[in-house]
Amino acid sequence: MTPDAYSYQYLFIGLFFLVAIVFPFIPLVLAYFLAPKKPNPVKQSTYECGLESKGESWIQFKVQYYIYALIFVIFDIEVIFIYPWAVAYKQMGLFALVEMFIFLAILILGLIYAWKKNVLEWK
Repeated sequence: MTPDAYSYQYLFIGLFFLVAIVFPFIPLVLAYFLAPKKPNPVKQSTYECGLESKGESWIQFKVQYYIYALIFVIFDIEVIFIYPWAVAYKQMGLFALVEMFIFLAILILGLIYAWKKNVLEWK
C-alpha cells in the first residue's frame, strides 16, 4: 500500500480511535492490580462531608434540584454564546446586535414562563 493511497490515510484515524479507547483504561487496569486492597467497614461506608451517615445512601432527590440544574445549564450555555459575540461585535455590525437581542429574548421568555409556572418556587 502506498503512503498516498486514500485508504492508507484512514489507517491513522483508526489508530487514533484505538489509542483513544485503550489509553484511558491503562491507568484503571494498573490501579486494579497495583493498589493495596485492605477493605474494612469504615472504607466501605458512605462518605457524607465528614459526618456520620444515617440510613440508606440511595435516596431520591426532589425534582426541583434537576430543574435548577437545567436552568443553570441553559444560562451557562448562554454565556458561552455571548462571549465570542462580545469579542467580535465590532466586526459584525448591526445584524449581530439584532440576532443577540433575539437570542436573549427567547431565553428571557423561557425564564418568564418558568417563573409564571412557579417552577422556581421551592416547596
